Amino acid sequence: MAVPLPIDMGYVTDILYRLLTTPSPTGYTADVVRLCCAELERMGIPYELTRRGAIRADLKGVRSTPDRALVAHVDTLGAQVKMLKDNGRMELVPIGHWSSRFAEGARCTVLTDRGPWRGTILPLKASGHTFNKEVDSQPVTWQQVELRVDAPVANRRDLEERGFNIGDIVSIDPQPEFLENGYIVSRHLDDKAGVAVMLGAAKAVVDAGAALPVDCHLLFTISEEVGSGASSILHQDVAEMVTIDNGTTAPGQNSSEYGVTIAMADSTGPFDMALTHSLIALCQAQNIPHQRDVFRYYRCDSASAIEAGNDIRTALVCFGIDASHGYERIHADALESLVRLLVLYLQSPPRD
Repeated sequence: MAVPLPIDMGYVTDILYRLLTTPSPTGYTADVVRLCCAELERMGIPYELTRRGAIRADLKGVRSTPDRALVAHVDTLGAQVKMLKDNGRMELVPIGHWSSRFAEGARCTVLTDRGPWRGTILPLKASGHTFNKEVDSQPVTWQQVELRVDAPVANRRDLEERGFNIGDIVSIDPQPEFLENGYIVSRHLDDKAGVAVMLGAAKAVVDAGAALPVDCHLLFTISEEVGSGASSILHQDVAEMVTIDNGTTAPGQNSSEYGVTIAMADSTGPFDMALTHSLIALCQAQNIPHQRDVFRYYRCDSASAIEAGNDIRTALVCFGIDASHGYERIHADALESLVRLLVLYLQSPPRD
């Protein structure tokens, strides 16, 4: 029978901070993968790496098959150098789907073959003293921003001599703040908060020595922001998978920054009703605050797994996030509620 276990929220917030401050735009995830592997080793949880660098970890249960999985993605939004410009700056293209509106003014790191360089993403017309009202009237597109690197460069040749290249990945500074009232403000909470929740649930199970009824695989994907996600990471005996990701708290949505948001459907269609309602039942039985939502413009690791042909039940549980893919904000209450739910889920009897 599923029973509540002690939750170490100090650990959840600590690992979240470490995840946020480890750059991991899609295509540059090796450092954050090493961080997650070190945490798994510390907890004594066996794992393996896929060829591309995603992580499969295993919480052993009484029964080995058919089993279940939890999944969260370690990759984040970012940018990539599209062109070295004659003015000594760099044109960018986004990694993942996000607006250049939220890139303007961002401090960042250009990850070159020779090492990192600091810089700032700016609009083409960045000086009000020069362009006056044109600063406010220029379009919002990625063609209207450029990267100013903090180096003595005045032209394309200067950039090339210092090792900058087309294709260099740009990591956007997260600027995390953990406030005393429980609010957490940072870029890249999508989905590093989900990774922290998954590790927090695993720690609760390991610390308590809880016996699980069936094996559970902890999956850390590395390319969700560009659409492939969990398409190739699943074990073949996984019968059901719960994705942990963000739920948007915006006008027209029912998500909340508190409790658990359970997604009933996203842009790819409804989630599995049997699995989804079992998660709702766990929330109801243990008085975990929760709400349901439907997302029109959203896809997650569950979608990529199904589209790859995996015959599994999928569900999506969320921490409510304000201003997704921008300057994001969540509340620690949602993280704690999610850890509680996942711990109960891991202990619950499986459906064959």
